[in-house]
Amino acid sequence: MAEMNMLQAVNEALSVAMQADERMVIFGEDVGHFGGVFRATSGLQEKFGRDRCFNTPLTEQGIAGFANGLASNGMTAVAEIQFADYIFPAFDQIVNESAKFRYRSGNEFDVGGLVFRTPYGGGIAGGHYHSQSPEAYFTQTPGLKVVVPRNPEQAKGLLLASIRDKNPIIFFEPKRLYRASVGEVPAGDYEIELGKAEVVREGKDITLVAWGAQMEILEKAADMAAKEGISCEIIDLRTLSPWDIDTVADSVKKTGRLLVNHEAPLTGGFAGEIAATIQQECFLYLESPISRVCGLDTPYPLIHEKEYMPDALKTFEAIKASVTF
Repeated sequence: MAEMNMLQAVNEALSVAMQADERMVIFGEDVGHFGGVFRATSGLQEKFGRDRCFNTPLTEQGIAGFANGLASNGMTAVAEIQFADYIFPAFDQIVNESAKFRYRSGNEFDVGGLVFRTPYGGGIAGGHYHSQSPEAYFTQTPGLKVVVPRNPEQAKGLLLASIRDKNPIIFFEPKRLYRASVGEVPAGDYEIELGKAEVVREGKDITLVAWGAQMEILEKAADMAAKEGISCEIIDLRTLSPWDIDTVADSVKKTGRLLVNHEAPLTGGFAGEIAATIQQECFLYLESPISRVCGLDTPYPLIHEKEYMPDALKTFEAIKASVTF
């Protein structure tokens, strides 16, 4: 075990994967000698050469199209989109090409060795062009997997599993945790199963579900609730597509209540999908309406970032309202 932050864990996962797979290449804007805007790829060009870790022009559509071409020819392509906010020029390539490649060819061809890494979310005073959480746009696309880690240990294991998965994956990295989240990370090579949620804390009164940076918010809110005598079960979804319905449903059948927290806006957010599925699976077990604590339906506001965030206090108030319904 070694103590490291999330950036170091991501970097180590990339290094481990490149050592094990000579077909793997990393590319994106400034990812070479500069190491990326957050330094997630620092040292990889020096270690593996300019042919395996290199810069691209500033064109997200081109990065995604190039990634599709590499992956369809048997390469392991790990493409960085510098900020998740910039993934939209690549949207057509990802949802109409990456996601459909296997299906449209009748399984003759695929882009299974493809991962798009991208930092998402707010909390860094990045304003409306550097703070968005666009994960829900991609969860509606059959053929893509969507993965979000919450800490360094999870980041390394989930990223290694994503790189080796046989499906194209979007790996969202919570940028406000890059240096803030520090923890013990196993040395060497290991994977964490995709599509499997984790019960981070067991409880009996209400189930709390989130992913990525919002897991820290849930834990703070649960600590506040515990002082009021409310026992919260906390689940990290980890993979949003496909998401682990069984783990969440089993928990809600036990607690009778569900709260989902995410930083993306409320309307059309992935919490709505979770709520709809769980009310269908657990209708007769529910003691109160399913609660969603989410970002606001506005562009991400720089000056009002604190008001926008679905923080621990908002979550705590929603927990109390659900339990006393």
